[in-house]
Amino acid sequence: MREAAAPSEPAKLVGATLADGRLVDVRIDGGRVREVVEHVAGGAPAPGSFDLGGALLLPAFVDGHAHLDKTLLGAPWRPHRATDTLREQIMSERASRTTEPVPVAERATALARRMIAMGTGHVRSHVDVDPDVGLDNLHALLGVRDVFRDRLGLQIVAFPQSGVVAAPGVADLLDAALAEGADLIGGLDPVGFDGDAAGQLDVVFGLAERHGKGVDLHLHDGGTTGTGQLRDIAARTAALGLGGRVAVSHAYCLGAVDDAELDRTAKALADAGVAIMTNGPAGPMPPVLRLREHGVRVFAGSDNIRDTWWPYGTGDMLERATIIGLRDGLMTDEELRVAADLVTVEAAAALGLDGYGIAPGTRADLVAIAASSVPEAVADHPRRVLVLHDGKVVGPEPTDAYPHFASRMSR
Repeated sequence: MREAAAPSEPAKLVGATLADGRLVDVRIDGGRVREVVEHVAGGAPAPGSFDLGGALLLPAFVDGHAHLDKTLLGAPWRPHRATDTLREQIMSERASRTTEPVPVAERATALARRMIAMGTGHVRSHVDVDPDVGLDNLHALLGVRDVFRDRLGLQIVAFPQSGVVAAPGVADLLDAALAEGADLIGGLDPVGFDGDAAGQLDVVFGLAERHGKGVDLHLHDGGTTGTGQLRDIAARTAALGLGGRVAVSHAYCLGAVDDAELDRTAKALADAGVAIMTNGPAGPMPPVLRLREHGVRVFAGSDNIRDTWWPYGTGDMLERATIIGLRDGLMTDEELRVAADLVTVEAAAALGLDGYGIAPGTRADLVAIAASSVPEAVADHPRRVLVLHDGKVVGPEPTDAYPHFASRMSR
């Protein structure tokens, strides 16, 4: 599995519109933003500069929750097979693995290239660790991470899709996954799937403490069953000093309880430093603005992208911001900026990314968009003009077209 080498970085981005409306020039050197100055029209472009012509410039998008090992991108179209329950869906997916002709690494590569072209600079991907696949999918994604290390930051969560307590041997597999390169440990519905909240969370947080890793759990359980688990997770996070390193993905329960229960749970999450990820699901979803008012960090992810779970998904985080905005009724310009924050600064903070932003000293992971403002970009999710990672041009054209695309930098 090989990808073309990335070209040299541009010396300067000229005529970029920032999120605050300023028109600026951005000087880049050594993979970092070195200077952001007011744009002065009429000057001759410096060698190696790229004229953005007023395009909106943002720090690269961050996909806070994906499943690169599950995607069917890069494989022939497969009709969706409907199931009625989470457990049935998991069993259906496990059965489909035996008939999938395209290897995990090849499909994950197709998705990674799509994400890069759409302006994503960093992604957190959960990877199945269970008795059927063992660590095979982890090893595949570790290989993909190495191939794309100059184009895409990839965090890997060891995810027990088949449960922890309910699946003998998984605890040992999770332990091995963390030792072999997984960045975080995951979990799945401690009550609803494993039927033993204390048992699952003891394993998850015990391994996190032993390996010095973060935690990112799937929680689909609804109502007060779900919020009770959230407060338990918050308490464990605080007890281990893991604030800022624990996230709960989905947390549908927060959209299906009364105000008093929501407020009580949100306070516990905020106090402990537990973040909440949403992808804007069709059912109940965490109320973004209400949680933010309580001080809870909310961020976004794609979740499944064209796999056995659902046939939808493009890898475009601006489109994901649009979906979340529509689902949560985010309509004003200020609320559309919040939607954009979920796929940029909030997701970057949830993933613990250093040097994220557009200011002297920040890493030059950037995306230029054919829009005049952040609200317009969220509402329309228009084409990407330029994508940089570590200061290098990586999109929007496919990665195998780098040399052709890089030639534009010399104009």
